[in-house]
Amino acid sequence: MRPVFGPRLDNGWDERRVGGNGAPIATEHGWLMLYHAYDGQHVYRLGVCLLDGDDPSCVVRRPKDFLFEPQELWELRGDVPKVVFSCANPVRDGTVYVYYGGGDHVVGLATCALGELLEYARFG
Repeated sequence: MRPVFGPRLDNGWDERRVGGNGAPIATEHGWLMLYHAYDGQHVYRLGVCLLDGDDPSCVVRRPKDFLFEPQELWELRGDVPKVVFSCANPVRDGTVYVYYGGGDHVVGLATCALGELLEYARFG
């Protein structure tokens, strides 16, 4: 085993720690992988990257910006404040269902079109 990628010290939102979330999604452009990260203020956000389809240990693209961050009261407060942490991301009929923890005390659901998420991972 070896690391695929780590924190980006010059990027802000994912400068301290990163971790994978759910199973990567197979696409025609490679493996789409959601991940979480936190910054110096311990705000957890969700991001996405694209891994090579033949060699998933190779990062093809990793946008600088995050997908979403804690905004709702139940994400900002809780057992651990300012946390969104995804656990599963099944795809059904072209929609990605992102099940995530909010504030480490509730489960939330965010959805997006698979095509839009892939487009963001490729060009965002």
